[in-house]
Parts: sequence; C-alpha cells; structure tokens
Amino acid sequence: MAIFEVTGGKQLKGDIIPQGAKNEALQILCAVLLTPEKVTISNIPDIVDINKLIDLLRDLGVKVEKTGHEEYTFQSDEIKVDYLVSPEFKKKGGGLRGSTMIIGPMLARFGVAYMPKPGGDKIGRRRMDTHFIGFENLGAKFEYDSDNENFKVTATKLKGTYMLLDEASVTGTANIVMAAVLAEGVTTIYNAACEPYLQQLCKMLNRMGAKITGVGSNLLTIEGVTSLKGTEHRILPDMIEIGSFIGMAAMTKSEITIKDVSYDNLGCIPKVFSRLGIQMERRGDDIYIPSQEHYEIDSFIDGSMLTVADAI
Repeated sequence: MAIFEVTGGKQLKGDIIPQGAKNEALQILCAVLLTPEKVTISNIPDIVDINKLIDLLRDLGVKVEKTGHEEYTFQSDEIKVDYLVSPEFKKKGGGLRGSTMIIGPMLARFGVAYMPKPGGDKIGRRRMDTHFIGFENLGAKFEYDSDNENFKVTATKLKGTYMLLDEASVTGTANIVMAAVLAEGVTTIYNAACEPYLQQLCKMLNRMGAKITGVGSNLLTIEGVTSLKGTEHRILPDMIEIGSFIGMAAMTKSEITIKDVSYDNLGCIPKVFSRLGIQMERRGDDIYIPSQEHYEIDSFIDGSMLTVADAI
C-alpha cells in the first residue's frame, strides 16, 4: 500500500496542468472495440487503471501502438472473443472496475460479453443493475454465475427501444449507448446521464458514423447503424483534478494558475467555488486563483446557507 506523508501549512505558487480525465478515458478506450478501423486517442492519462485497461485491450486482440506523448492508436480488427472466458481475463478484469465498459461494445459487435464481478475502488454502493437492465431492454439475455461471480450477456440481434433509466448512471448510460449504436432501429434513453465525459463519448461515436441526438441533455435518441469507422479523439482534462487544485489553492491561501482546463466543459464547477468565496479569473483556457486571506460563503435569496451536494 502506498503511503503519503504531507507537511501542511505551506503556501503554494506556480502553474499546474491537469492530466487527461480518467473517467472519460475508460469509456473512450472501450469504444475502440466498436470498429475494426484504426482509432487515435490523445491526452490519455498515464495512470495505473488506464494502463491496466490498455493492457487488457491488448490481451483481447486490440493492436495498440504508442504514437506520441499520451497518444495511442488502437485497431480492433482481430478480437479474440474466447479470451473473455479465460482465467487471465477473470483476474485482470475483476481487478479493474472500468473493464465493465467493454460489455456494451462487445455485445453490440460480437453478440456476447463476459465480465467477472468488478473490483476497483469501493465508493459506497456501486451496482450494475442499470447496465444490465438497459442491455435486456435492447433484447439481450443476462446470466449471473454466482459460483464463479461471472456475468454473461448474449444477443442474437439488439433492437432499439424506449427506456427510462432508474438512475442517471454515467457508466450505465455510456455502456447502453455503445450497445445501442449498432442496434437495429431507434433507441430512446430517458433520464440519461449528460456529464461532459458522456457528451465526449457521444461526439466521438457520431464522428465514427453513429447517429446520436440530444447530446448534453437527459434524453438521448440513437438511430442504429450497421457499422462504425475509425476516428481521432482528444480526452478532456480531468475536472476532478481541476476542482481539487482549486480547493488546494483555497485551503493553503495560495496563488496558482491551472492551465488548459477546457473551461467551457467545466459546467457548474467554477460557479460553485465562486459561491464559496474563492476568487477566480478566467484567462483564455486557464484559471488564475489569487491568494486570499478570507472567504465568505454566498447564501440563497432567502438568506439560508448555500448547500453543495454531489449526485450520481
């Protein structure tokens, strides 16, 4: 287990550049399985979970080539479907929660997907129901082998349908979207997640030849196509890191500049931190945060305290 020793009470100064977004990369990397053509992805974060997923894709038969700093090409023209039932896959897939994102693409393109019970970080209850109910709505059959803790999903032919998700799960929506793009007919997903990373996936799929409308809203309409082509895609900077850096500057009363933040894709993050009394200045695509001695939290119109809460 890694150990960090932190000596606090120090002011910080300088520029910092966030890495590519892990949560987007997990979806985007699995989407390369939807086409036999070459896909180029840049700004891939060099972190353990992502490197594990890239290694898993290699084992599955994806041709992976590093073409630059945090840039790779992927070609899925010789996929080894039988690898999904191997002991090696059970070990590797079970230790990486993001590997659940291969189910939608494999089901859409090859009609079958296996997945060991996912591992990864334990953050509360992280169920898989939304994913599998969505696949079943598209006509897939779902089996769970409790003895081996293994999921199996099969489909002769996926067919578009209307569905109302029971929760606006980002990974659930992404998995269902990747299955639906190659389904027959039209799929409508209501209560879909609409976070920037999900929008990025939809935009990439549309460049590959998918027909997805409603991107950025909670209602997605997907007109199935017979095949997808290759494309190029750049991953957004990690908004979790950006938010952490803003909080770090405030807690240490520091003056820092967070560079290349893709400001227009940060959603409510700058506004919420501003309401917490943190001064920020947009400089092109950078965020400059001056040193402050005091912070005053904004209140609602009726004088009640500002509340900040996360969601799915």
